[in-house]
Amino acid sequence: MNRDLDRFRRLCGQYRWLAVFMVASVGLLLVAANLIAPIVLWARVPTLVSGRAVAASLIWIAPALCYLFGVWSIGGGMGQLARGRLIQPTLAATLRRVGLALGFGGVISVFVVTNLLRLIGSTQGGYLHFDVAGMTLGMIGGALFLLGRVVDQAGAVQAELDEMI
Repeated sequence: MNRDLDRFRRLCGQYRWLAVFMVASVGLLLVAANLIAPIVLWARVPTLVSGRAVAASLIWIAPALCYLFGVWSIGGGMGQLARGRLIQPTLAATLRRVGLALGFGGVISVFVVTNLLRLIGSTQGGYLHFDVAGMTLGMIGGALFLLGRVVDQAGAVQAELDEMI
């Protein structure tokens, strides 16, 4: 039993570092490709890249930043489990944070990105982007948030039952 728990905590710690690596590497690539490169190009040849293109790049990466926060939140939860924190409260908090991150990322992907791009004049088109992945992640995020609340309520009921006994 103790051996399994040690192995579980070790795996959680390893997963936490994998999440940190992913967020750092992908975040760095997003920033380099969508922010630094257009600004450097714009500084060298101002007529080649407009400020609108830089703004459009920032708008396009907004959902990805939400998704990366979700991965960071999972890594944080795994790190807490690796340090021996109780599973129930850690799971509830992590589910809620990841759910919000995925939900906001999906909503931003489907509704906000296209409308902001239309607003700055970077693109033309409809009022919503039919992004199946964004819609799916938004729905999964909502479900995870609700599951986090269920886990919280189950913990409260369990604590109440424990007091009765």
